[in-house]
Amino acid sequence: MEQKMSGHDTVLLVIDAQESFRHRDYWDENLASAYIDRQQTLIDGAQVDGIPIIQIFHVDENGPFSEASGFVSTLAPLRIAPKATFRKNRHSALVGSGLDVWLTENGVRRILVSGIRTEQCCETTTRHASDLGYQVDYVGEATLTFPMTDVTGRTWSAREIRDRTELVLSGRFARIATVEQALAGREKSLAA
Repeated sequence: MEQKMSGHDTVLLVIDAQESFRHRDYWDENLASAYIDRQQTLIDGAQVDGIPIIQIFHVDENGPFSEASGFVSTLAPLRIAPKATFRKNRHSALVGSGLDVWLTENGVRRILVSGIRTEQCCETTTRHASDLGYQVDYVGEATLTFPMTDVTGRTWSAREIRDRTELVLSGRFARIATVEQALAGREKSLAA
């Protein structure tokens, strides 16, 4: 049985949903289209439910992730009105950004994870948040990644990477949730 969690102890993280990615050679507008739809549905639902939305941007010294590039801005056409915005230069949004302090000061116990890239910053933040004691819903359909080729030459599709990420997170670090499940609440107990 699921219970509705109030917005005051739950936040939605939108991780690295930024224009910087459009300037990478692996960017795929077809993959991005489905992600943008699900991400916007999650953002809109969180706003309706009073769940604070926290926007995270990744920033590097050079290239499309540098502040100087002008691309460290919300990925179009997403519409987001964040309660707070943080910048990071590590994979986990909880390292060096100030987010960890904000979550503690605001009494957050539950985190909904979404954004770009599925297996990188989203997965790392999920593991880190779980290890810090947060209840985490990993909203895989509201994450985006791109095909990758491993050292053997096998190319993994974005869907395979998402499936693998959900497999290793499920029950250990997070509850894997659809957009609708994440917005509906959390089961009283998370199966280990």
